[in-house]
Amino acid sequence: MHYVDEGDRDAPPVLMVHGNPTWSFYYRNLVKGLSDQYRTVAVDHLGCGLSDKPSDYDYCLQDHIDNLVSLVERLDLQNVTLVAHDWGGSIGLGALQKLRERFSKIVLFNTAAFPPPYIPFRIRVCRWPLIGKIGLQGFNMFAKAAITMATERSDGLPKEVAEGLLAPYDSWPNRIATYKFVKDIPLSSSHRTWEVLERIEAGLPELSSLPIRLIWGMKDWCFRPECLDRLVSHWPNADVTKFENGGHYIVEDEPEKVVTMVREFMDAAK
Repeated sequence: MHYVDEGDRDAPPVLMVHGNPTWSFYYRNLVKGLSDQYRTVAVDHLGCGLSDKPSDYDYCLQDHIDNLVSLVERLDLQNVTLVAHDWGGSIGLGALQKLRERFSKIVLFNTAAFPPPYIPFRIRVCRWPLIGKIGLQGFNMFAKAAITMATERSDGLPKEVAEGLLAPYDSWPNRIATYKFVKDIPLSSSHRTWEVLERIEAGLPELSSLPIRLIWGMKDWCFRPECLDRLVSHWPNADVTKFENGGHYIVEDEPEKVVTMVREFMDAAK
């Protein structure tokens, strides 16, 4: 399991957890903007980024949570600020609930921590037997589509950023987690991950006393504003910023503003 680890090892740690189909590269600006005063740890989930990509691994939500728990324990991180996006929200919060005493603050971008209230049609298509597997693993359609569909930048993502996001997913075997993440989205309560997500949501109110920052791209077609509202229903005192013209990749759409906001939140909550 690969991870970036920048900054003073004795400084308060910031644990950055990505979703699908990104990797630790998604957090490069936050690492650069925080590592002068904080220990910045940005993970690559197994199967993603520069981590190993075994073909015979399960790649379910609970496995990703367990892996993150193991990493936090191995690095002996204390007083951790969780920063998470997309699937990273459920993975990171699942780990936080397991290791509650090690975490002190939460920052979330466009994510969810509950069973999906809806599944967009373009996601359902990616789950279709054979078509989904060939499209996602064979042609990298999920990650390539996200380069344009997950951003609301009028000029699109810079070429080098788009190439960076796609770089680890350059072959059929290297795209296995991209496909497995989509397959792990539960469509009903009979799916094993549904129960995991229910358990995570049930524990959210217990975290309401923590300093929490929610930063949201309001034009996200996947983690729509309803997801933000549902999180706020559990955390009514959370500090919320809405980017009305921001998309799912809000860290890419508003990099300077996001880094400033997270930095100010971190400094104020010391």
